[in-house]
Amino acid sequence: MARPVRIEFAGAVYHVTARGNERRAIVRDDQDRKRFLETLAEMAKRFDVRVHAYCLMPNHYHLVLSTPLGNLSQAVGWLQVTYTVRFNRRWHRSGHLFQGRFKAQLVEADPYAQWLVEYVHLNPVRPRRKGERIAPERAVELDAYQWSSHRDYAGLRQPPEWLCLDWRRYWGDTTAEAHRGYRKRLAEFFRNGTVPSPWEQLRGGLVLGGEELWRCARRLVKAKAGQDETHWTRSAERQRLRQQVEQRLAAESDERIKIWMLIRLAGERNATVARRFGYRDGSGVAYVLRCLENESKKNATLSQKLQLLSQQIYSLQS
Repeated sequence: MARPVRIEFAGAVYHVTARGNERRAIVRDDQDRKRFLETLAEMAKRFDVRVHAYCLMPNHYHLVLSTPLGNLSQAVGWLQVTYTVRFNRRWHRSGHLFQGRFKAQLVEADPYAQWLVEYVHLNPVRPRRKGERIAPERAVELDAYQWSSHRDYAGLRQPPEWLCLDWRRYWGDTTAEAHRGYRKRLAEFFRNGTVPSPWEQLRGGLVLGGEELWRCARRLVKAKAGQDETHWTRSAERQRLRQQVEQRLAAESDERIKIWMLIRLAGERNATVARRFGYRDGSGVAYVLRCLENESKKNATLSQKLQLLSQQIYSLQS
């Protein structure tokens, strides 16, 4: 399994997360929670990292960070190792506490900072199952949750010195306006019952941002040219190819051609496409493909259409 790719440069913004090993707890009581936040504060000072938001859960954490010095791996690596040593010493245990390396997505602040902070803060009350509605009564529970920066953004307590609150400007020009604007935004989630996920717009599993940041990330990954980076580059290109195909499916009325595009152009598995179109198994869509491609050998119009679709998709990839 390839390790998570790291793209680091001065001023970059990240969403960072890590789970406990085997999804086990990384905190057992409030003393552990306080120790984790103390270690996070030390990291921010030691490595000049700005902590914009955080949420500590029983078996994982979320951080929204920016790195003026471009030193993400060094900083978060220190955080996890140091906290693990302290946790193990307290509980007389040994071994890994976190499951592999932490994950980090690059974030373009202006379009996504507000949405990301809100999403991270809602983690303690967000439904676990996709599509479930958030219960309105859980708003009180969120306001009482001490182990995230939600209360700091909502004006419910005095923020710690190490928490960077520059992003409050996204909710209001003054501190009071920002508190009101933030609380109003979160109230809408509880009133509507839904919490849209920013990760649906994630590019290549790595970038939450526009085309310019995406191109920058791809360029930096390719420049590193290691095994992990090569694996990611290929995976990201496949994902981009799927996205281009998906955009063209809506304009296509012929189900046979939709199936052909997904399998031949996007590289989807037969079984995956079969489930999407209601076939019992992959043999059904394989039969559709054979019939369509045999027909294209006799039908010049169909043949030209398939060739044109292929050219359009692959020209966008180059």
